[in-house]
Amino acid sequence: MKLTPPRPLAELAALLGARAIGPPDHPVAGINEIHRVESGDLTFVDVEKYFKKALDSAATTILINQAIDPPPGKALLVSDDPFRDYNRLTEHYQPRIDPTQHAQPQLGAKVRIGQNVVFGIDVVIGDDVEIGHNVVIGSHVRIGTGTVIHSHVSIYDYTTIGQHCMIQSGARIGAEAFYYKKREWGREKMLSKGHTVLEDYVDVGANTTIDRGVSAETRIGAHTKIDNLVQIGHDTLIGRRCILASQVGIAGVSTIGDDCILWGQVGVASDTVIGNRAIVLAQSGVQGELAGAKTYFGSPAAERIQRWREIAAVGRLPAFMQRIEGMSFDDIS
Repeated sequence: MKLTPPRPLAELAALLGARAIGPPDHPVAGINEIHRVESGDLTFVDVEKYFKKALDSAATTILINQAIDPPPGKALLVSDDPFRDYNRLTEHYQPRIDPTQHAQPQLGAKVRIGQNVVFGIDVVIGDDVEIGHNVVIGSHVRIGTGTVIHSHVSIYDYTTIGQHCMIQSGARIGAEAFYYKKREWGREKMLSKGHTVLEDYVDVGANTTIDRGVSAETRIGAHTKIDNLVQIGHDTLIGRRCILASQVGIAGVSTIGDDCILWGQVGVASDTVIGNRAIVLAQSGVQGELAGAKTYFGSPAAERIQRWREIAAVGRLPAFMQRIEGMSFDDIS
């Protein structure tokens, strides 16, 4: 999330009751989780083995639980609980919107709206948009020209949907991230303050769920087609013209290039990168990085031919074991 205008370090320190290490007027232009930080952002770190990653990142302000010397050009906010205080900052600068707030949306020409449709505040809808019955549209939402939204869709706050998209019945766009910190008493939730962006000509299947960014954005590229019952996690970036078949599950902070195809029941682990034009065959599990322009299969996924050879070799193991059991050590030597 961006802070406009940027806020001085002293202001954030006073808000949190934290110790500032750096100039009081050091600017904080945004607040972002470590995976999506940009220059000018604040990020947080509360585990010592990740200190270097945070300090070396693009972030120029680090919310941390240990007083150390910051790198040149960077500042620190020292807190006894950075996770808690990160949530406090994002809630302060982007407070949760009261669900009782409603307003008439700004409507383009020839918009068709069904019955029992609910709008939050600051909603802008383009020309020739169709919205089915029992749709819920949150606040700060933009919907582009010619988009069709079928019945029983929920579009959460801070969502942008491009032109000529189709959102099928029961889809949930912009739900909160599945992101928790373990505590002695249970698990504390990371607040979701990011955005969800669907570019032009994106289709979203029935009962598919797309989580918003924690503090950056989840983005689906133009002309990407998503089947029914797909889950896309927070801060995931999906390229243009991709195909995601039914029951694909993509964890948070993943990056999928342009023209990729993920067939049914593919699972993608968090912080995974898949290159342009990669194809992942059904029921595969992806961890780490997959190079583009190749076809993958298996769990963990590897190039298709390699995996099929391994499966064929496993099929020959019983006969091989029978041969081994019938041999003496003299035969083997």
